[in-house]
Amino acid sequence: MGVNWKAFVDQISHYQSFILVSHIRPDCDALGSELGMAEVLKAIGKDVRIVNAHRTPPALSFLDPAGNIDVLGDDVEAEDIKADCIMILDTSAWAQLGDMGDVIRAARCDKMVLDHHVGEDALGATMYKDYQAEATGQLVVQAADALNVPITRAMAVPVFAAIATDTGWFRFPSVTPETYRVIARLMEAGVVPSEVYGDLYERDTIGRLKLRGLILSRTTAELDGTLVYTHVEKEDFAACGAEANDTEDAINLTLAVRGTQAAVIFVGQLRGGFKLSFRSRCGLDCNEIASQFGGGGHKAAAGAFLEGTLDEVKDRVLPVVREALQHALA
Repeated sequence: MGVNWKAFVDQISHYQSFILVSHIRPDCDALGSELGMAEVLKAIGKDVRIVNAHRTPPALSFLDPAGNIDVLGDDVEAEDIKADCIMILDTSAWAQLGDMGDVIRAARCDKMVLDHHVGEDALGATMYKDYQAEATGQLVVQAADALNVPITRAMAVPVFAAIATDTGWFRFPSVTPETYRVIARLMEAGVVPSEVYGDLYERDTIGRLKLRGLILSRTTAELDGTLVYTHVEKEDFAACGAEANDTEDAINLTLAVRGTQAAVIFVGQLRGGFKLSFRSRCGLDCNEIASQFGGGGHKAAAGAFLEGTLDEVKDRVLPVVREALQHALA
């Protein structure tokens, strides 16, 4: 079921000021959706502020050249975050909101969610979700259409990055003919795909390359090569001279191994514990697996977080993945 855009527009009309938020460790879909939606709301005369729990990764700073995204605790304090409505984009889970979750819980204003992920928590918000959408960025375009807002270049560039990255640069099964129709509109508004691609993938640091080499060198294959997994520990970032976001998309490199049907990467977090990312190119449901560890996402791609050492986390996760994959391939 798609979004009830009539209800969305009606709710938007009741508010003058908005705070836009997204998930921790923001990726292109999170940042692009926030920035695109901010432009949409400003176009109809709304007051908008974007506040995230985590700072924008340096590699994605090109999306926000004006520095419009504030960081909780650095640029603004919780008690100063006030608006008629808080709009949460690209997540429906408390665990994904980090310290902004406490702000949202305490806020007395209305809340609304615009998201494409399957799982959801009771956020005390009105949910506008489309599980079939390939990216939340796609929903931002639909929101602009519903609000009769023309697509501008300021909207188009971040939204293009959101859709391009969440579809694996248009190679995932989530891509539909409508995806390309929307991309054509974004290009007509001024997006140059080669420039966005260059900003995303052709400005690697030596540290990022070293980290990816380390991750690939640790790749292990099981179940006749149908399952591959690898890991990076928090100490590896400093050793390689890399940033925490330099693992972004690394798991997809393992899917290039012939015969791979599922992949897992364990990413050590600076505060402890491990971020888990799951990918599938068969009947294995990544969202179902991630949900067993308090996470979620989509059938083909999902994530979660677990406390513990690398061995402890592997011992919890891999048996679940092995069993699910064997069942999916049976």
